[in-house]
Amino acid sequence: MNTAQDLKEILRRIEGRPYPAYKDTRGTYAFGPFLLSIDHVQGDPFAAPSDVSVLVKDPGFPSDILRTRQTRIAAEDRILRFFGQALHRQSRPGKGSGKSGKLSVTRPGQEILERTSCHLYEDGSVRVRFNIGFPANGRRILARELERILFVTLPTVVNESLIYKNYTPKMKEELQETWQLAMDQTAIRDQLKALDLAAFVADGSILPRESGVSQKPMQEAVAFAAPESLAVEVETPFRGRIRGLGIRKGVTLIAGGGYHGKSTLLEALERGVYDHIAGDGRELVITDETAVKSRAEDGRSVQDVNISGFITNLPNGKDTVAFSTEDASGSTSQAAGLAEAIEAGTKTLLMDEDTSAANFMIRDNLMQEVVHGDQEPIIPFMDRVRELYEKDGISTILVAGSSGAFFSKADTVIQMDQYVP
Repeated sequence: MNTAQDLKEILRRIEGRPYPAYKDTRGTYAFGPFLLSIDHVQGDPFAAPSDVSVLVKDPGFPSDILRTRQTRIAAEDRILRFFGQALHRQSRPGKGSGKSGKLSVTRPGQEILERTSCHLYEDGSVRVRFNIGFPANGRRILARELERILFVTLPTVVNESLIYKNYTPKMKEELQETWQLAMDQTAIRDQLKALDLAAFVADGSILPRESGVSQKPMQEAVAFAAPESLAVEVETPFRGRIRGLGIRKGVTLIAGGGYHGKSTLLEALERGVYDHIAGDGRELVITDETAVKSRAEDGRSVQDVNISGFITNLPNGKDTVAFSTEDASGSTSQAAGLAEAIEAGTKTLLMDEDTSAANFMIRDNLMQEVVHGDQEPIIPFMDRVRELYEKDGISTILVAGSSGAFFSKADTVIQMDQYVP
């Protein structure tokens, strides 16, 4: 095993040499409480930063974070955020050309996802993967600057974010809250089937986002509260009994005026296939994990997809059993997306009238009189929605604001009125 001193000697030997000499640093080095691995060295200072990882053998994290796969993933997510915050605090502008001295790590969003950037092992050790821009002046190595990063900045970051005994009380509290929330989210997800639900939205959830380009919660937004007729209660190990809206399997219509929260509710359900961090506002919005959002995607490529359940007898004689195109229309793209979702095993379809192809969704009586069935290749989704549930067990949650055609097909109608269901 190479030592930190070995790395220091390499850096001092290559100081001022041409940039490719940095490749001599590849390897693993023992830095006391952690191992540093230089896995890939960039080709020049303007290329993507070098790939580096640290492995802490005994970080001292409580064993509770490894209770289940879900608690492990949630803890990895929180630890990665701690590492990123420490990296940001300790970073300072690097000297040199290109990406010299740039320190970066994956920046998680609001969802809790399994990532390769941070991994907790069964023996309690933790590895974090990140990037360092190896410094250079032009294309000459600035090894002294890299030495400062590896021997001063990095140990401080590791001690602050990957050694549990060094955590502040607030950090320890946040880590505990993270794995407990993961268990509550798992408990609700497990109860969806038992309660015959496609989704659950807890009372008090904050669904609106602060802007169209942000997933952070809107300040002073209306808190969600389920109507009594659709209220259900679920049991969780740490938050106890939670009341909220239970969207039952079948066909559910979300109706209401413009800007009253229809699409906001659907978007929350769409993202409810993932767990969310505490404080997101949607952390207790839980959707069937197989749910898929369907929309028209004009111009998408489609290759050998069976869309004959929705479109048949195209005028150009094109095969709809193995349909292919490099430039799908709104209706054929949506049909293809639905067929792919069904083949992938979805049991819940999420759809918004605003982002769907109108001619794919419905054909009113007058249009059916003008254009006879043998002239229309599209079988409207409205004619399939009940069959999908009754024969295939696929539920649909649909937002509608301009057409009442689906009311007759719905098992449940939720009307949104100023963000209140």
